[in-house]
Amino acid sequence: MKTMNQLLKFKPILKDKIWGGEKLVNVLNKTSNRTDIGESWELSDVKGDTSVVVNGDLKGKDLKELIVAFTSDLMGEKVYRHFGEDFPLLIKFIDAKEALSIQLHPHDDLAKERHNSFGKTEMWYVMQADKNANLIVGFQKEVTPTEYLHHLENKTLTDILNIDEVKKGDVYFIPTGRVHAIGAGVLLAEIQQTSDITYRIYDWDRPNPDGTYRELHTEEALDAIDYSAKESYKTSYSKQQNEVSEIVSCQYFTTNILPINKTITVSHKQKDSFVIYMCVEGAVEFHYNNQKESLKMGETILVPACIKELEISSKHQSELLEVYIK
Repeated sequence: MKTMNQLLKFKPILKDKIWGGEKLVNVLNKTSNRTDIGESWELSDVKGDTSVVVNGDLKGKDLKELIVAFTSDLMGEKVYRHFGEDFPLLIKFIDAKEALSIQLHPHDDLAKERHNSFGKTEMWYVMQADKNANLIVGFQKEVTPTEYLHHLENKTLTDILNIDEVKKGDVYFIPTGRVHAIGAGVLLAEIQQTSDITYRIYDWDRPNPDGTYRELHTEEALDAIDYSAKESYKTSYSKQQNEVSEIVSCQYFTTNILPINKTITVSHKQKDSFVIYMCVEGAVEFHYNNQKESLKMGETILVPACIKELEISSKHQSELLEVYIK
């Protein structure tokens, strides 16, 4: 492995969940016989769940091996200097047949101190939502820890939380500390820091199949919660056909949207980072040198930092999320 010179596709890592359903299989064409698949980890460097390449000369190599071998050619010089051999993002598709637990994630300093981990800032892009499906994001108004605990203990937490009915294309940015939950009937793309640290504060009194209950993190969450409130939690953005438009940008990742229905040339000459594309509608083809890779709705591709220009084409209306680190 001398030169990094190919677009990379990886085998999805499927996670069965108590709240999972069948859309990842039936809508996004993932392969599983189970009917409770909640998450497809598209690109992961989480310990024990490292993504493995399924295409080209590097087939069978995992993401960690690629970082070790290709360093900044894969990651970008600035990104590699900062993160070393740890891939900084975790990319998922999520199907909530039932509501997820109400939860939040600690910030970097707290996660480092308690778990020797990064925190977890994340964002959601809604790909499909059943009628009346919703997301819980943040509080309706600022509350005190005492008020919060009162509602938690009385099982009236949803009385003080912000609940938004959602539709395809809705975007929510979730910084650390913000209470949130994906509601039943939502299929979405999730971009997040590489971390699997979650503080679960309420799980709808829902038992596991064996009658036990999932652990709650009431004490740990108290000093990790952001008790403030916003007027609106939904991210507003605009998009333009066959052009890249920014949706979210923070220190951890930038996510753009690209609606496409023809062949375009995309330049990454100004970026010092890998670039990830998630197909959230339709199907596209990537062309680089003599390599051609197709990407259908529900698939993901990684463009190494050293690849600075490529062609993307679609014969029908399609849509991509483009993710990188500034």
